[in-house]
Amino acid sequence: MRPAMNDERVRALFNPLINENAITVQILGLCIALAVTKTLATALVMSAAVMSVLILSNSVISLIRNHIPRSIRLIVQLTIIASLVIVVDQVLRAYAFELSRQLSVFVSLIVTNCLIFARAETFAMNNRVVLSALDGLGNGLGYSAILIMVGTVREVLGTGQLLGESMLLTTAEGGWFHPFPLMLLPPSAFFLIGLLIWGIRTRITAQVEPEEYLVAQPEETQ
Repeated sequence: MRPAMNDERVRALFNPLINENAITVQILGLCIALAVTKTLATALVMSAAVMSVLILSNSVISLIRNHIPRSIRLIVQLTIIASLVIVVDQVLRAYAFELSRQLSVFVSLIVTNCLIFARAETFAMNNRVVLSALDGLGNGLGYSAILIMVGTVREVLGTGQLLGESMLLTTAEGGWFHPFPLMLLPPSAFFLIGLLIWGIRTRITAQVEPEEYLVAQPEETQ
């Protein structure tokens, strides 16, 4: 019995990193990913915020799941998630005010992040607290990994810097690198995530969706 429990915990923690990644496999939470990955700093802060809400909301909802009437479960989930987002937002305002200003309304939009609702409804409502917390941690890590990778590439190619430190000597500083302004615009994140999805699915073909419909072949002429 114990090995089976350990297997469940391992799957809950590690599957969301690649095999069930929220962004690259489930295509969830893209709005935040496009908006907050202009720099690595904002990507790190948003990653921490999303991960905190995921772990806490999964744990709380799992803890009280047997006491939530099915008819109002979505309202209860929304209330719990919104309350946690308010707490996270206030903590950011208190300890990282400048980054909080850069993130603007996007922290509040965590409330509507479909990844958090999906894990609450499909996993936390049906599993134990420890397993739900591990699921929140795993999904948070998988989501954060994509934000951090995209944020790193955008900041380095867009400014030549990373976390305020010069990584590539720009032409303005007498170097060779000319920054790409496009990388500082949200569409660049869309293209980078698309390339990342393509690269992963080229390597892991099991993630490629099967064709639902066969393309009709033209009839041969007599």
